[in-house]
Order: sequence, then C-alpha cells, then structure tokens
Amino acid sequence: MRNSLSSAIPLIVVTLFLGACRRDMQDQPKYKPLAESNFFADHRSARPMVDDTVPRGFLRTDLARYTGKMNGADIDYFPIAITRADVERGRDRFNIYCSPCHSRLGDGNGLIVKRGYRNPPSYYSDRVMKGKVGHFFDVVTNGFGAMPSYATRVNPDDRWRIIAYIRVLQFSQTATVNDVPQEDRNQLTGGAPATTTAAASHPNSPPQSTVGPNEVPSPFSGVIPPAVPFNPNAPSGTESNRPYGQSGAPGVLPVDTTVTTEGAK
Repeated sequence: MRNSLSSAIPLIVVTLFLGACRRDMQDQPKYKPLAESNFFADHRSARPMVDDTVPRGFLRTDLARYTGKMNGADIDYFPIAITRADVERGRDRFNIYCSPCHSRLGDGNGLIVKRGYRNPPSYYSDRVMKGKVGHFFDVVTNGFGAMPSYATRVNPDDRWRIIAYIRVLQFSQTATVNDVPQEDRNQLTGGAPATTTAAASHPNSPPQSTVGPNEVPSPFSGVIPPAVPFNPNAPSGTESNRPYGQSGAPGVLPVDTTVTTEGAK
C-alpha cells in the first residue's frame, strides 16, 4: 500500500501541472484594437461611448473653458488665469505644433508652407488681430479650412496658453516705446543701463575705456612669445631686462626697469 502511494504521488503532481497548462493565458479571449467582431451587428469590437455617460475626469461643465463659447457665441476673455509661466508654456507648445505652418513669427510663412502647403493667414492681418480668443480656441479644437483639429494633441488649457502667446506676438507688432518699462528702454536703443551711467560718473568709479567707436584692437596672432625671466641687475635695454613676452623687435622701445636705491632713506 505504501509503495503504491509513493508511486502515485509523482503521477498526481504531473496531472495537476498538466491541468494548469491551458492556453487561455497565452491566447486570451480578447479583441485587439479595431479588430473585427462577429458578435456585434456593426462588426466593430471598439464600442462607442454609451449615451449620457461621462468618463472619469471628463466632466466638463465649464463651457467657456472647454468650448470657447457661451450661449453659442465666441468668448472674448480667457477662462483660466494666465501668468508668465503660462505664456512661456504657450510659446513652447506653439513652437512645436503651430510654427511649422504659421512660423515662429506668426506671419504664415512656416517651413511647411514653403514646401507647398496652403498658406495660413498672418496673425497680424486686421481680421485676425480683431478675432476673439474663443474663435481661436474653436479653430484649434475643431480645425478650420486646411488646418486639422489639434484636440487630440493639445489639451484644452494648453490651447488657451497658446492663444495667450499669440496675443503676445500680436502685441509685439503694435506696441510702442511708451509700452516698455522705463528701466528696459535703454536696451532697445543699445544704450547702457542707467545704473551703469550713474556709476561711471561717480568720482571713485574706475577709469572708463577711451577707445573710439572706429578704433578696433589689433587681432591676436595666435603666437605667444616665450617668457624671459626678469633680471633687475641687467643693464637697461638688454634682452634679459625686458618684461615677460616682449621681444626685441625693431621699433619697440625697451622698458627701463632698473631698480635703484638712490634717494631712498
């Protein structure tokens, strides 16, 4: 009896393992994306969303923020707060998604256009300058003319950030010097900041350069002459009495560095 049980144990173990080795783990009863199905009448395995249901995280009750419209009309204000960081983010997204057609300047001469794609309108045309931000949002979301929809590539808040950056581009073409803060105006004309000018006029300020506007320093030849050790006891004008790096080239006056103690007390 004991021998029969001992010989049956391996058989039981093998039977259990073989029973667990089904191909359902490998060949799972599932559909691959967009695979055909014979179960549904329309033969689509990817089913449309059930009516009157909202996926988690997609409850978008703020119509202005997610459609750019209120009561069916384009809004003319930003439904989210726009900070400098948002404008920087908008510039980043604009350069990625918009500049290939609109160019980084927004003039409609992007690289894709130069290769035959339809020319988009310039952001600086009178019609676009007066366009409402809600219209811009609708165009990015749903497309317009030859422009496709970017709804799947740019999330709603980033669309508003891109529009904010477009407004910055437009403002840059109509702004005047009076719109620039006083402390930044000197940078537009190439002048030195006011603080630097004030410091230069101080009696204890270091001496300023006297090089004229048409004077250009001699270019560096790229050859460094050998250094000559200084010998204070050598006669004036000898090679060993020249400063480091100064050779005895014709026309170069030697520097008298003779050390004397005459008159010292």
